[in-house]
Amino acid sequence: MATLSYRTAGESHGKALIALVEGMPAGVPIDIAMINAELQRRQGGYGRGARQKIETDTVDILSGVRRGKSIGSPITLQIVNRDSRIDDAPAVHRPRPGHADLAGSIKWLTTDCRETLERASARETAARVAAGALAKCLLRQFEIEVFAVVLSVGPAVASVDWSIDIGELRRRRDGGDSFTEWVACPDAAAAEQMRAVIRQAKIDGDTVGGVVEARVLGCPPGLGSCVQYDQRLDARLAMAVMGIQAFKAVEIGLGKEAAFLPGSKVHDEIAFDRAQRQRASLGFVRKTNHAGGLEGGITNGQPVIVRGAMKPIATLLKALESVDLNTKQPEKAAYERSDVCAVPAASVVMENVVAFEIARAFVEKFGGDSLVEARADYESFLGLARKLPL
Repeated sequence: MATLSYRTAGESHGKALIALVEGMPAGVPIDIAMINAELQRRQGGYGRGARQKIETDTVDILSGVRRGKSIGSPITLQIVNRDSRIDDAPAVHRPRPGHADLAGSIKWLTTDCRETLERASARETAARVAAGALAKCLLRQFEIEVFAVVLSVGPAVASVDWSIDIGELRRRRDGGDSFTEWVACPDAAAAEQMRAVIRQAKIDGDTVGGVVEARVLGCPPGLGSCVQYDQRLDARLAMAVMGIQAFKAVEIGLGKEAAFLPGSKVHDEIAFDRAQRQRASLGFVRKTNHAGGLEGGITNGQPVIVRGAMKPIATLLKALESVDLNTKQPEKAAYERSDVCAVPAASVVMENVVAFEIARAFVEKFGGDSLVEARADYESFLGLARKLPL
């Protein structure tokens, strides 16, 4: 079975961040401009800190691509840090509640939290965005699109009309606000409420979190598996999203709301519309999509719906109580340059980690050594599925 995977390396104030992607079929056109645009979106957002004024993230492809296309070998993506001062950065002896500082210091037997926070930092997500954007280069060859929005920031909640054309939704999400005012929300009224919440949090010396929703459109049925627990695509998506720094909960479809409803109001009844056989659903239609496009860990042809909840950032200007790890005396937690709100940026990270997981499942199902093979396998599968019963 073909596999697509990636690993990242690098520290927040190290020389660079690296993503090593393996298993990308040969012949996939690599859109560097699109990857850099995703990296730029990740740096934007209302409530971001001073670090984003220092860095201008762009990707340098060190291997695996020739003349604009993947060649089947591992692809190395590098994002250079301008603020590269890891050896000169001061020691941190007062762990910040909510960060990995204390747990990591105990794990690695040090009283300098710097050793942990450099890698635990959300700066690492720039490499994951680059890897996810690379995966989008594959997905777009099969008209599969991943799109994420911010549903809420603190108490400000948006209403998103998902029946609108995706191009229009993207324009509403990205077109109306400047780089620094952007909140990744297509609901203009809710977006202004979100900015107000963030402004107040900054005045209070506090931070604020929120909820992000990602949808996968054009996703064919049959990705993932019910054969083993770790092959279930919903479980894999949940892990990918929970692996984003500061994310504390993940939902698929109705999510936890399904626990409070009877089965008759949860499960999506099935019908068949012959006129829609050429679509991703193969003609199987639903009035609802409470399952979020996944049943038994397998995509069913409906849009895949994933939500993630991000907690408020743990570095507060109004420092919380802590202790000095050397003296064990009470102290205020250390302050590292930080954001008031990073939910808009996190929506970019979530969109791209979901894209990579979908691409991984796609390669497992249809992968070959090349894009030509993958396309042939994909079209053969859909052709066979439309002929059922064989």
